[in-house]
Amino acid sequence: MRLAWLTDIHLDFLDRGKRSDFLASLGAVDADALLVGGDIGEAPTVDGFLRQIAVAVGRPVFFVLGNHDFYRDAIARTRDRMRDLCRTVPHLVYLSQEAVIPLTESTALVGHDGWGDGRYGNFMQSPIRLNDHLLIAELTGLPSSTLLERLNRLGDEAASHLKRVLPNALASHPRVLLLTHVPPFQAACWYQGRTADDDWAPFFSCKAVGDLLVDLMSQRPDRHMTVLCGHTHNSGKAEILKNLVVWTGGAEYGTPEIQPLIEVC
Repeated sequence: MRLAWLTDIHLDFLDRGKRSDFLASLGAVDADALLVGGDIGEAPTVDGFLRQIAVAVGRPVFFVLGNHDFYRDAIARTRDRMRDLCRTVPHLVYLSQEAVIPLTESTALVGHDGWGDGRYGNFMQSPIRLNDHLLIAELTGLPSSTLLERLNRLGDEAASHLKRVLPNALASHPRVLLLTHVPPFQAACWYQGRTADDDWAPFFSCKAVGDLLVDLMSQRPDRHMTVLCGHTHNSGKAEILKNLVVWTGGAEYGTPEIQPLIEVC
């Protein structure tokens, strides 16, 4: 089985002609299914972009959302819309609201949006603030201590979902693919060939998910997990354990691309 993986495609940065060309390229790719790792557009546009992708591809489109996909609305409302969208549009599957997806006899797929949960690095000392904290309803206008609590909660929510679904995936399949937007380790948070420092790491990695993955995979040395993430717009590979590898996809605004095709058996 061949999978085409996209991350941080930001289709709202393309004019109509370039977007049409990119969608046509997705339809022509030699893959059985598409994995879309978030930052597809913004909340007012993400529904339409996902519809266009599903129509262009005509095959299963498994996706999670990134932080930009919630801009100019609320996280909860946007996720509710994704549930309704997947009920009405063939081929769309929002992994944050799904359990285990068997891809082959040996490989299962799970996923969640994830979130930069403020636990890696030094959140309270960091001078960094993101547009997330201006453009997402649940994160707007908060003092630092309250913002950190909200980010912690979002990371815990991602970890809680994966804690429910991953044991079943590991029980039934020797190999698991995990699609998420935010790197679950600071060691997988790449920027220009280096990993993020303690100022940026709180916003670009999800420790709650990382801790869960290390715990689960340490208990299952007979299983192997590959994590596919993005968010940093820089590519890299991090081998966390012998049976736990994280690939971070690169991206540039205005020039979306398909990551190297993934073969699963």
